[in-house]
Amino acid sequence: MGRTRDAGCVAAGVVIGAGACYCVYRLTWGRDESEKIWDDKESSDGAETGVETEKRAQAKPGVVVTARVEADSMAKAEVCLGVKSGPDVKVETHSGAQSGGGLEAKAKALFSTLKEQASAKMGRAGRVGLGSGTRTLAPSLPCPGGRGGGCHPTRARAGGKASGKPKGKPKSKSTKPPAAAWPARRVKFNFPYKIDDILGATDLQKVLNILERSNDPFIQEVALVTLGNNAAYTFNQNAIRELGGVPIIAKMIKTKDPIIREKAYNALNNLSVIAENQGKIKTYISQVCDDTVICRLDSAVQMAGLRLLTNMTVTNHYQHLLSYSFPDFFALLFLGNHFTKIQIMKLIINFTENPAMTRELLGSKVPSELISLFNKERDREILLNILTIFENINDNIKSEGFASSRKEFSRSSLFFLFKESGVCVKKIKALANHSDLVVKVKVLKVLTKL
Repeated sequence: MGRTRDAGCVAAGVVIGAGACYCVYRLTWGRDESEKIWDDKESSDGAETGVETEKRAQAKPGVVVTARVEADSMAKAEVCLGVKSGPDVKVETHSGAQSGGGLEAKAKALFSTLKEQASAKMGRAGRVGLGSGTRTLAPSLPCPGGRGGGCHPTRARAGGKASGKPKGKPKSKSTKPPAAAWPARRVKFNFPYKIDDILGATDLQKVLNILERSNDPFIQEVALVTLGNNAAYTFNQNAIRELGGVPIIAKMIKTKDPIIREKAYNALNNLSVIAENQGKIKTYISQVCDDTVICRLDSAVQMAGLRLLTNMTVTNHYQHLLSYSFPDFFALLFLGNHFTKIQIMKLIINFTENPAMTRELLGSKVPSELISLFNKERDREILLNILTIFENINDNIKSEGFASSRKEFSRSSLFFLFKESGVCVKKIKALANHSDLVVKVKVLKVLTKL
């Protein structure tokens, strides 16, 4: 925009200067030539009118006249621009009427000629200013119509030389094409691979080496995304483990950067699909659990950590490592948003399907507001999940013989909320008339087991 604005200013200046010079020439130096336009009668009338006007100006010093050159026929058309008194205007009007309107017609014709010449000069000046200047807009720069071309305003300001008026001698136009995308962080060197490339063992080793040695957050993020995408394929899941990639990726969860931790959790989540990798990741599961509980509620880091914990607890081998965090999980179940609730419920369902974890679950301290999840206004997925949790816990209580051990659990425990208070059963019975058929069938199934 700066280049276009400068070119427009140059063109406007050329037009104004040319017009001013031409008018001065016609009013002063070109007086003899302009007088040739008029006939003898109009010239004599104009001279008489000019003499009378000059006399009136001398008789009335307070009257302001536009210029001394009013004696010229061209000045008669311009005299209206000055400050005149009433009698002067009347005299000039009268003299114009005596000449049969020829003076006014000639003045209008002259102004039309000047206007056409000025327009022609403006066209030539515009072409010169835009074509020959060095501040023209590069043809390769996208101009979608927004301010600043195709560049983001804040990034253009951050570039320094991209905006602002030029100082000193203008630089030559650069032929380097503009960047297609602006990275979110400063890049020290180009990453050797695209994040969606399917790499072999040799290239995966190079990416792991870059991740291990680089301290640049941007390079670490790109490397983790590349490894996470490759870990979605079974042959690369084994290759990354065999190359010693699990400890290198897990090291990134200790950083304070939430973006780096999120990408590390995503990569470990894809690796945890196979049992061999779970054996390597179990060393860091407690750290992941603690970070997931204390990080910002409903954040991307928390969601990535919950997905990793859900995958790690699909089997019964490592569930006991998280038993101390059951109260925190139930607190998140009540406090989190819709997506956090869904992910926490999937994690808790994994625990309820293991009868060995029933005692720890029943003794967990839970908020009494958790009963509000059995509300018919809730989302269908939330209702189905909370009903599944209740159904699994009720089955485990019967199979493990916990129905008679009421003194073992406090009034703030999950056992009292689900079994002893009776409020939960009333809420479930109220869902029997739910409008959703799937929810209604699930409710009837749970009620038959009570």
